[in-house]
Amino acid sequence: MNFENVVGQQAAKDGLLKMWHNNVFPHALLLTGGEGVGGLPMALALAQFIFCENKSESDACGKCAGCSKASKLEHADLHISFPSIPPKSGAKAMSRHYMQEFREFIKQSPYGTTYDWLQHINAENKQGNITADECNEIIDVLNLKSYEGGKKVLLMWRLEYLGKEGNKLLKLIEEPPGDTIMIFVAENTEDVLQTILSRTQEVRLAPISAGDIALALSSRSLTDPRHAAQIAHIAMGSYSEALRLVRQPDNDLFQDVRNLFNALFTKNGLGIAKFADDWAKSGREQQKNFLTYVIQLLELAIRARYRPESSTGLPEAEEAFVKKLAGTKIPLDGFGQLVSAINDTIFYIERNAHGKTQLHALGIRMQYIVHQPLTPKGEQAI
Repeated sequence: MNFENVVGQQAAKDGLLKMWHNNVFPHALLLTGGEGVGGLPMALALAQFIFCENKSESDACGKCAGCSKASKLEHADLHISFPSIPPKSGAKAMSRHYMQEFREFIKQSPYGTTYDWLQHINAENKQGNITADECNEIIDVLNLKSYEGGKKVLLMWRLEYLGKEGNKLLKLIEEPPGDTIMIFVAENTEDVLQTILSRTQEVRLAPISAGDIALALSSRSLTDPRHAAQIAHIAMGSYSEALRLVRQPDNDLFQDVRNLFNALFTKNGLGIAKFADDWAKSGREQQKNFLTYVIQLLELAIRARYRPESSTGLPEAEEAFVKKLAGTKIPLDGFGQLVSAINDTIFYIERNAHGKTQLHALGIRMQYIVHQPLTPKGEQAI
């Protein structure tokens, strides 16, 4: 995988490349970031860059023998570790038992989650782990000479699954063999041993911008630009979530959002009831996606009110709606109350509350917030 295939994260790419070219690249690097921000793809791209024989200033060439082997996860000096389960009763959980499955998984879904991976190997309800036996094997392998005479790279995905067994690697991390680079990927550093954290240099990956997600979805022909923009704002910085949303039935959420707000502002009770009735027929995930999209539009409306020159990154119709919403008499606190009401509804929907009742109650609550009386200063009356 090349850096150009990693969605967004330009600041992290630039920082990693700067360290490399300035010869200050750490021997133990920790990439951290939430699910779907690209920790594993970034680690794979970095590993390929390290093995590339004709690298440029900004990326691997993607054509040389080193790139070819690294992209297929077949380079002899690339050692990969990830959560696994025993392949059969009495056997030990080791990554090497699942390397072919991992290659297939990365080829199909490089932004796949740990849950996706464990389901890929039919773990069902079993807990994946990186075991003490694997740590011993890592120590033995990295202390061997490089097979191809260059650098050796350890890529460990989901460092959190290491547990206390990670203490076995402390000496290796602190004093690695020559020309050895260790790349660790984690989503939650609170679950990583402090003794390991203190021996690594952390690079944090931020949530991916909606613009970068939308561009990736549309440029890779996964959906049309308008739907990509909607999904990008619902995904909340996670490309994994965006890919999941793309696989759902293609719905244009905006028309229903506009109908809802028209009903709210005109005090159209039948329109609110129709909104609740129509969306109660959809699944809970679709309901949550719709409500999350409404929250994103409200937050963009706040930004448009105070920074009208900033771009929303939305298609023309949605951007016009957001700016019109920003120009209403709803005070800042009113926008906050609307977001809070929607979040409450999402909370109850996630816990299997009756969808139609919750959506109808939300519509009534939102109408009350929109039409609250204002004080002479333009603030909500108490």
